[in-house]
Amino acid sequence: MLVLGLQGSPKKNGSSDYLLKHFLAEIEKMGVEIKMLDVTRMNVKPCLGCGYCEKKGFCVIDNDDMAKTIYPLLRKAQVVIASSPVFFYSVTAQLKALIDRTQALWSRKYRFHLSDPLSTTRKGFFLSMGGSQGKKLFDGVHLVATYFFDAIDAGFNGSLTFPGIETSADFQNKPQLNTQISETTQTLMSSLLERKRILFLGKKNDIRTQMAAALTQYQAGNRFHVVTTGNEPGREFHSGVSEAMQAVGIDMAFHLPQSRARATHEYRADIIISMSADIEIPANPHVTTRVWDLPEPRHTSFESMVQLREQIRGNIKKLEAISK
Repeated sequence: MLVLGLQGSPKKNGSSDYLLKHFLAEIEKMGVEIKMLDVTRMNVKPCLGCGYCEKKGFCVIDNDDMAKTIYPLLRKAQVVIASSPVFFYSVTAQLKALIDRTQALWSRKYRFHLSDPLSTTRKGFFLSMGGSQGKKLFDGVHLVATYFFDAIDAGFNGSLTFPGIETSADFQNKPQLNTQISETTQTLMSSLLERKRILFLGKKNDIRTQMAAALTQYQAGNRFHVVTTGNEPGREFHSGVSEAMQAVGIDMAFHLPQSRARATHEYRADIIISMSADIEIPANPHVTTRVWDLPEPRHTSFESMVQLREQIRGNIKKLEAISK
């Protein structure tokens, strides 16, 4: 499970950086993978307002860090945490540039009527601070955060905001900060960590596992966390998988399939499902195992992809029934 932090302050080692690092460190103690992006030092070009994404579903800008790195990470992350000081009652210009570029994801959601596989469980959380004590100090950033998380298919699960904070040293005068962060992160992560972990086993670049993982995330993500094998993602999903999934409103854009590059025993799973009987399942008396015995598509026609998709959807329903 990936938790992605977006650090939006141009000030090195400032209050935004301090708060986000402490927040992520608390989540990391739970055994969760974390990744923090210093957005202000990345190459994120501003939105051109050209309307290309509303017609094509992708941003016309394809040669910066947004295109190469940030879109895939926003799709991979189960939790996205953005941190920014208040600049003129909004977020910083650097973080706003990233947010504006998620118009491409907004377009896929609202113009093309597609939902990301993690849309049913992805969470968003916002951290902010400002030097003044104004009653409406955080109204603007909350509004920006609301529409940002909506665009990236994440539920807005709250915020921590601190008035009267100019520098990171100011946080050291808040004795209850660590307790507040600990309680907040526990609340944020608990429902995700309580799910059963399910691992699909297939062959290298297996179309069946690609489809099974995405459908389980979308169809039963509130009950199962899909554990992906491998730390070497492939370039893209098979076009037949993307097309068959799009036909039922599920969006595979910007997702990168995981190859089976690491040993299966490295992954802690509650359920292991093999795509066919000829794929060995590691022996473990504490793990529930299943063999779905799905045919490996010899022809990647749209019809065969649809047939495979429906078989997997039926299997997921059965899995939900016996796991209650």
